[in-house]
Amino acid sequence: MSELKLQKMDENRWLIPAAGGMRVPGMVYSSERLMKEMGRDESPKQVANVAHLPGILKYSLAMPDMHWGYGFPIGGVAAFDLNDGVISPGGVGYDINCGCRLVATKLRVEDIRGRMEEIVTALYRDIPSGVGSRGPLKLSLSEEKKVLHDGSRWAVKAGFGTASDLDTTEDGGRMEGGDPDLVSQRALERGREQLGTLGSGNHFLEIEVVDEIFDEAIAAAFGLQKDQVAVMIHSGSRGLGYQVCDDYLARLVKLIPKLGFPLPDRQLACAFLDSREGKEYFAAMACAANYAWANRQVLMHWTREVFERTLRRSPADLGMRLVYDVCHNIAKFETLPLGGKQVKVCVHRKGATRSFPPGHPSLPDIYRTSGQPVLIPGDMGTGSYVLAGTEKAFQETFGSTCHGAGRVMSRSQAMKAGRGRSIRREMSDRGVIVMAAGRGTLSEEMPEAYKNIHEVVNVCHEAGISRKVARLKALGCIKG
Repeated sequence: MSELKLQKMDENRWLIPAAGGMRVPGMVYSSERLMKEMGRDESPKQVANVAHLPGILKYSLAMPDMHWGYGFPIGGVAAFDLNDGVISPGGVGYDINCGCRLVATKLRVEDIRGRMEEIVTALYRDIPSGVGSRGPLKLSLSEEKKVLHDGSRWAVKAGFGTASDLDTTEDGGRMEGGDPDLVSQRALERGREQLGTLGSGNHFLEIEVVDEIFDEAIAAAFGLQKDQVAVMIHSGSRGLGYQVCDDYLARLVKLIPKLGFPLPDRQLACAFLDSREGKEYFAAMACAANYAWANRQVLMHWTREVFERTLRRSPADLGMRLVYDVCHNIAKFETLPLGGKQVKVCVHRKGATRSFPPGHPSLPDIYRTSGQPVLIPGDMGTGSYVLAGTEKAFQETFGSTCHGAGRVMSRSQAMKAGRGRSIRREMSDRGVIVMAAGRGTLSEEMPEAYKNIHEVVNVCHEAGISRKVARLKALGCIKG
């Protein structure tokens, strides 16, 4: 770890005092054990680096799943004033609107016992996955631009789902302000045949069962019961989003000498929010976010069809219903409480999840009293958590919480640790059927490569920035 001196504030928070060019302090949400496990990871230094950016408000934040990223740490959160603040592609990430959606079913675990291999095989066959994977959808240029503008609404209109899916998708599955004309031809080319594909790396489609309920009332509001079968889908904006990030980073890096302030790291290349460059990046990023929402909507629709065919059950009998869809990598204009008043700011969440409280106007009516569903995927051997947003998150972390377990091994370290092992067989021995397109994917994504998801979630729960509702156990998984 870097030479930064972190001050322990309480059992779940660590302060990085403002020093040098830092405009605000840093605040890391973590337990002592997770801090010790961080080893030589320099992500606390990245938290301090982010604090150098103009217009940053209150703190540069990091969630307990934080680890080293491009510019911002993964798990980083920062909010910027609209008048003198900046927007940074490094604060959003390459996989713009990488996110999760949880689909609940009417199935009980006994309904699929003995059929997991069959279901996973069918999903692997019919859901395109892997590096550079392409799906059966072949979009024309004009149709692709509609996707970039309308997001999940395009998918539903095209027959991939129902209007009720939009009600339980963050922002209704569409980010306003997208301008497809600000997306490069190269990005458009990469996205044209990838809609409805899972991708590679840590992206997955997982069959899970509700294993434990922590809050009966909120679980009931979310429609979750013990032993209920659910599906978690984790994917993003694919090559299109990566290219948007790459294009604008290349452009903004050239502007660094003209910014008028020093950057501690060139990976924090940015533009003022009210500049032409800042507005154009936001408009292109919004397009990639909309592509990601449409992508997950199509993936969910095809997953429903696989379950219907494989189990020979009607849609009504299966009752597959979207609980919620959340994004992890995004910059958004949101109104939050600051200094005793409501202030509109630009919040960067990179590897962090929105955690809005009960009563927030952006939530669908069914979640107004419970707070926002927060989806936290773990490693493929552990399963996932469902949490609820809180008022404390709204007050302390710009309405944010963690987004997953967070890596403790690089992909190369995981590959080395996996040599000579059959990760698929190990997962099977643990009761999880796994299939993957990439030869090395299972080694890269082995459970040991990630932090302990239970401890990460407990930090968020005990700190009060999200509230435990249910834990889900993995049964079967397909990965890229």
